[in-house]
Amino acid sequence: MKYKKLWLILASVFIGSFIVLIYFGGEIYQKKPPIPNQVVTESGDVIFSKKDIQDGQKVWQRIGGNEVGSIWGHGAYVAPDWTADWLHRSSVWILDTWAQEQYGNDYQSLSEEKQASLKAHLKKEIRTNTYNPETGNITISEIRSKSIAHMSGYYASVFGDDPALDEYREKIAIPANTVSNDEDMKKLNAFFWWATWSVETNRPGEDITYSNNWPGEPLIDNVPTSSNIIWSVTSIVILIAGIGALVWYYAFQRKDETIIAPKTDPLLSIKQTPSMKATIKYFWVVTALLVLQIILGVITAHYAVEGNGFYGIPLNEWFPYSVTRTWHQQIGIFWIATAWLATGLYIGPAITGYEPKYQRFGVNFLFVALLIVVLGSMTGEWAAVKGYITNPTGNFYFGHQGYEYVDLGRMWQILLTIGLFLWFFLMARAIWPALKKKGENRHLLILFLLASVAIPVFYVPGLMWGETAHLSMVTYWRWWVVHLWVEGFFEVFAVAVLAFIFTRMGLVGTKIATTSVLLS
Repeated sequence: MKYKKLWLILASVFIGSFIVLIYFGGEIYQKKPPIPNQVVTESGDVIFSKKDIQDGQKVWQRIGGNEVGSIWGHGAYVAPDWTADWLHRSSVWILDTWAQEQYGNDYQSLSEEKQASLKAHLKKEIRTNTYNPETGNITISEIRSKSIAHMSGYYASVFGDDPALDEYREKIAIPANTVSNDEDMKKLNAFFWWATWSVETNRPGEDITYSNNWPGEPLIDNVPTSSNIIWSVTSIVILIAGIGALVWYYAFQRKDETIIAPKTDPLLSIKQTPSMKATIKYFWVVTALLVLQIILGVITAHYAVEGNGFYGIPLNEWFPYSVTRTWHQQIGIFWIATAWLATGLYIGPAITGYEPKYQRFGVNFLFVALLIVVLGSMTGEWAAVKGYITNPTGNFYFGHQGYEYVDLGRMWQILLTIGLFLWFFLMARAIWPALKKKGENRHLLILFLLASVAIPVFYVPGLMWGETAHLSMVTYWRWWVVHLWVEGFFEVFAVAVLAFIFTRMGLVGTKIATTSVLLS
C-alpha cells in the first residue's frame, strides 16, 4: 500500500501528459494550412500544382531540409529561414514595384504617408486568404504572380551557381549547384512559396496567420499574438512552480535517516557473465562516436565563419554544412542511445546473476545491427545531400529525410526501432527471474522495465509520417520523438539505473530511491 500513492502519481502524470499531447495534436491536424490543388492567377494561369509543392518538399528534404536554413522557424540558422526570407524579399519587391508604378521612386524614398498607404495595401494583399475549399485552389493577383517569378529566379541563383552570389553562398554555407536541376528548382520554389503562404495568410475568419504570425514581418504586421506571449510566460511559470513544489514536497516529507555505507563496494563483487563482458565494445563505440561528434561540432561551428571550408581546406566540396550538422546531431543521439543500450544489457544479468541462453549471441548480434544502422544512415544522408540519390522514394527510405533529429532514412528508422525492441527483449529476459520474487525491489524492477520499454515504444512516432505527409504533422510527430524519447525516457531510464545501483550499495533506502525515480 505504501507504493500505491506513488504509482497513482506516476499514472496521473503520464495520462494527463498524453491527454494534452493528443488534444493539441488533433488541433494541429484540424487547423493545419491546406495544400492547394492548384495555385492560379485571377486570369486562370496555373502557377503551381499540389504535386509541385509536395515534390518540392521532397527536394528540400533531400538537400538537407532543416539542416539547410529553416522552415517555420525549425532548423539551422547559418542559412536563413526560407519562409521569413521569401516573405520579406517578396514584400519589399512588391512595395518597390508599386512605388515605381505610382510615384516613380523606390519605396524607401517615399514620404511616411505614401509608405503607410502602400504598406496597408500590401497587408491586405498578402494576408487575405484566397483559398477556396470547394475547388481546393488558391487564387493570387497579378502582382503576386510576378513576385513569385522574381523570387523563383532569385532562389534559382542562390541554389545554383550564379557567380554574383558566390559571396552570399559562402556566408550561408551553401555550395554552388546544391540544386542543379531546373525542374527540381521549380518544385523547391513551389514548396517555399506554399510554406511562406502559410505564415503570411490569415486563417479563415481570424486575424492571425496559420503559423500564429510567425515568423515576424513588420511590413505586414506579423507580430506575436497575445496568446503566444501569455502561454509562453505561463508555461515557464508552471515549470518553475512544479519543480519548486517537488523540491518542497521532498524536503517536507524527508525524515532523518542514518545511512551506513558498506565497507566494500557491492558492485565490485558482481561476477561478470559472458554477455556482460560482451558489452565492452559498445562503450568503445560510444567513446568513438562522442569524439567524432565533437570533431563534427567544431567543423559545423566553423562553417558559420568560413562557409566554404575549414581553415582554407575546401571541405564543403566533400562534406557540406548540411552533412556535418546532420551527422553532429545524429551521432549525439546514437552515442547516447548506445550508452543506454549497453548499460541495460550489462545491468540486467548484474541484477539477477542470471545469464539467459544465447544472451551473449543476442548482445553481439545487436551490436552488429547497431553498426549497420549508424554507418548506413550516415552514408545515406551524405549521398542524398551530394546528389547521388535522386529518386525521391529512394531518398525517403535510404537517404536524408530532412527533419532535424530524425534525418535518417525510413529504412534505417525501421531497423533502429526493431533493434530497440530486441534490446528490451534481451534485457527483460535477464531481469524476469528477479521480477517474480516479492519484495521492495520488485517495484524498482517494474519501473525499470517500464522506463526501458518506453524507449522503443516512444521512438515509434518517428514512423508516423509518410513520404508526402503534411509538414505540420511531421513537425508534431517529430516533437514527440525529440522531447519524449531523447529528452524524456532516456532520463527516466538513467535515474532508474542509478536507483538500482544506490539501493544495491545500501546508500539509500528503496522507498527513497523509488520516490526519486518517480519524481524525476
